[in-house]
Order: sequence, then structure tokens, then C-alpha cells
Amino acid sequence: MPLFPSLAPNVDDTPHLGAIFQAFPETVQPLLQYHDILLRGESPLSIAERELIATYVSGLNACAFCFGAHKIYAKVFGIEESLIDAMMEDIETAPLPAKIKPILAYVKKLNTLPANIRDVYAKAVYDAGWSERALYDAIQICALFNFMNRIIEGTGVTFDYGVTPPTDNELQTRRTRSYMDYGRELGIVE
Repeated sequence: MPLFPSLAPNVDDTPHLGAIFQAFPETVQPLLQYHDILLRGESPLSIAERELIATYVSGLNACAFCFGAHKIYAKVFGIEESLIDAMMEDIETAPLPAKIKPILAYVKKLNTLPANIRDVYAKAVYDAGWSERALYDAIQICALFNFMNRIIEGTGVTFDYGVTPPTDNELQTRRTRSYMDYGRELGIVE
């Protein structure tokens, strides 16, 4: 039985995040606004880097839905899929730009052992040339995706973009579609 039977009334149904948002719309608008500000607004981190962080956190949390969705976004904004796969294997050996690795190391520590964050992790980020704002944005992305991963897993969303990839048209749309646009498409945001 699904965790939320109304979201998947048939045994073969695969619940999607949109079904959750439509069933419980009261908090969706501010959540999507936050996504837009954090992931698409001004930041020292590029959109691709922010999506890479979202993908990484979701992968660490084994959230297939968010990992798949944000892996697609990272690819749309220029991150090679092979880099994402290598990053999930091992940050140190992944052929990622050296500058992003301290941010990912910080996020990994924050994600898995937040009480063990030490100044040495922040210093590595600053030594790589990042600002406090960049680090704060990375921290917020980590927090947001821990939040979103738990909404997805807690409600039983099992839709997997690895099994059902988006069409070419959907990929093109992702480059310009905001998170608020997604809410409008669902009919729950004005």
C-alpha cells in the first residue's frame, strides 16, 4: 500500500511531487519562491553549481526523485553526466573543477554530521576563492534538499527520472522554467 493512498490510487501508479503539491497546496508558493531565489537568483555560485550541490545532497540521501530531477537540471545547465556519476563515487578523484570540491566536502560533512563542522572546512572553501555568501548559499541548498528529500521519501514519491527520462522538449523547457512556473503549471500558484 502506498504511504499516501490518495496520491497513487492504482497499484501501478507512481506518485509524483506534483500530486503532493496539489493535494496539500497551502505551503507550496513560499517553498517554490525560496527555490527560485536560492537556485535561480543572484549568487557567486552558478546555476549549474547550485544544481550540482542539490544533486549531490539528494544522492547522499539516496532520494532517487530529487537526485534524478536535479541531475537533469545540472546537465541542462552544462554539467556532464559523467562528472555527476564520478562525484557520487568519490569527490576527491572526480574530474570536477578543484574550486568546487571544498564546497562539496563542506556540504557532505554538513549533510552527514552537521555537529562536526569545523572551521577547517570553511577555511578550505575560502582558500579556494569562495566568499561567505557562496558558502551560505551552499549551506542553504544542503538544508533545502534535506527538507525536500524528506518530503519526497516521507510521502512515498517513487517516480524515478532514471526510468522515465524527460522528453527533449521538457529538457529545453527546464532551462527557462522557474520553480514558480511549475506551481502555475500545477494550478496552485498564481
